[in-house]
Amino acid sequence: MTQTFSRLAALVCGAIVLTLGASTAMAQSPLDAISAKDRSAALRTALTQGAQNAIGKLGVANGFLGNPEVKIPLPGKLQKADKLLRMLGQGQRADDLVTAMNRAAESAVPEARALLTDSIRQMSITDAVSILTGAPDAATQYFKRTTSAKLTERFLPIVRKNTAKVDLAKKYNELGSQLAQYQLIDAKDASIESYVTQKALDGLFLTMAKEEAAIRSDPLGQSSSLLKKVFGALGH
Repeated sequence: MTQTFSRLAALVCGAIVLTLGASTAMAQSPLDAISAKDRSAALRTALTQGAQNAIGKLGVANGFLGNPEVKIPLPGKLQKADKLLRMLGQGQRADDLVTAMNRAAESAVPEARALLTDSIRQMSITDAVSILTGAPDAATQYFKRTTSAKLTERFLPIVRKNTAKVDLAKKYNELGSQLAQYQLIDAKDASIESYVTQKALDGLFLTMAKEEAAIRSDPLGQSSSLLKKVFGALGH
């Protein structure tokens, strides 16, 4: 009886060991076979590539103005008043303001290069793991969290310089607080500078998210063998 029980116990223990071993093997990800150094290098390469591509697309003539996805329109309900402005003979002024706003964004975006590079350099191991295994836009969200405030400071003077040349922008700023008071625009858009700066950031992060998605969805289409290896293992 005792021997039978011992054999049965041994069989049960063996089964448990095999089950645990199988579970561990199943839990392992292809990413686990890649060294931490390679994972970190691939991530930094991907972040740098995505940021540079986004800046290259937006920080040029017509980067904003010629791209319907990021083109900056007239603020708030002034968009809806566009036809009225034209009926009142203000069509050219409205067009000039739209052009100036988008040119301001195009001029400001290249300033993001150094800040985004610093953000990549200062990335922690925890950040790296979260980005690699996170949502399709995890890297973009990381950049938003770490650079938005500094980018706003860097963009504002450039935007102000470009929009100050347009008469309608001056009039808009003079009326901004009143427009916000009557809910014709959002309070955060009470000045052309703040409105354009936010739209420039929105356009930058939107474009970066698309670059990030392209790397994750088609790692084999990337030129870097390290990106293919690491992001291919993620299975995104």
